Parts: sequence; structure tokens; C-alpha cells
Amino acid sequence: MKGNEFIKIWGLLAVAALFLSFAPVARASDDMAAVQAKVDKARITLGEFMRDPNFIWLHENIDRAKGVLIFPEVLKGGFIWGGSGGNGVLLVRDERTGQWSQPAFYTVGSVTFGLQIGGEAAEVVMLAMTQRAVDSLLSSSVKLGGDVSVAVGPIGAGAKAGMDVPRVTADIVSFAKAKGLYAGLNLEGSVLAVRDSLNEAYYGRRVTPVDILERHEVTNIRSAGLIEGLRCKC
Repeated sequence: MKGNEFIKIWGLLAVAALFLSFAPVARASDDMAAVQAKVDKARITLGEFMRDPNFIWLHENIDRAKGVLIFPEVLKGGFIWGGSGGNGVLLVRDERTGQWSQPAFYTVGSVTFGLQIGGEAAEVVMLAMTQRAVDSLLSSSVKLGGDVSVAVGPIGAGAKAGMDVPRVTADIVSFAKAKGLYAGLNLEGSVLAVRDSLNEAYYGRRVTPVDILERHEVTNIRSAGLIEGLRCKC
């Protein structure tokens, strides 16, 4: 083999090796961007709910909640494991400090829309009002209406504290809207399941909800906007 040909072959091999070494990094970067987009959408959804006067019960009771689930887009149908549909985050409040945890990723499936929804997708915020709800969410999956009770939260100005509002005693209280309007979303029988792959992508290693929500073993600085939205309720 001539010297020039030898150099050319080794040059091509070096370029190929360099490309392969960067390929996983680029792929990981793309995954992180996609997962971060879900966190950003959750922050936007929370802000919209907190500014909407129809969700005054949510506003006045979020500080009593032990956890908050935020789903920027829930599609009508069964389990949705890919894309953005059905994916959301759970944050848990520390009883001692009042501080909110880092987000853990979940999916919701088998949702049935009520008559008021007027569309095929909804934004959903759920308050975990009891320790039983939080403990159930720390497992791999939880069935609403089975493992924990769920109720649709009071809507409208009449839901203000001190007025004649039915007392809500469910483990989880849900609020939903579609196209800017209140959506009658029946979550009875729906299943909430942990998204291990999204948690791993966001924190750079395999972690469980307990690691994220209770042990506080991992953190991602890019969740600060979402956490601040819960802290200031804005």
C-alpha cells in the first residue's frame, strides 16, 4: 500500500471515530432538550391555571397540598408513552420547610372526557391532598378511584373560601381545561405511572420517585422556573 493511500485510509477512520464519539452526546442532548420542554410546558400550564379566576379553589388550597401533578396535554384515549401527550410532572412539598421538590415525571392513561370538554386534549392540574396520595404516587403506578380517591375540584367564583362550597375530601383533586374553557374530565379509573426513562434523561442517571421527591438525591437547575411558580403561585 502506498504511503498516500495509507494516510487517506487512516484519515477516514479517524473521522469516522470522531463522528461516532460525538453521536451519543448529540443524542443525549436532544433527549434532554425534549424533556426540558416538558418541564417548561408544565411551568406555563401552572401559570395559566394560577391566573385563571375560575380556579380560585386551586389557588387557595395549593399551599395545603402535599403534592402537585401538572399535565400540559392529556389526550383522549389509552396510555400514551411517547411524545408530549399524557406526560407530566409531580412535585412534592416538604412538610417541615414548605419547599417544593424537584420534578418527577409521570404519564396518565385511560382518560375519559366529560361532555363539557369540547375538544380532544386538555390541560390538567391535580392536587395530592393526603399523605396516602403521595405514598401511592411513589410506587410504579397508581389507579385513580382504586388505590386513591379522586374528585373534580370546585370551579368558578362560588368556590371561594367561606362560601357554600361542598367539602372536598378526596385524596386527589383534579382541575382541567381545554381551549381555555373548563373541561369536565373524568379521571376515575385512570392510571398514573412513573416515566423512568424521562427521569433518567433529566437527571443523568437512573433514579426513582423516592430519590427525587423525598431523598432529594438529584437536582436540575433548569427546573427553577417551575418550582418558583409553585412558591409564588404565579
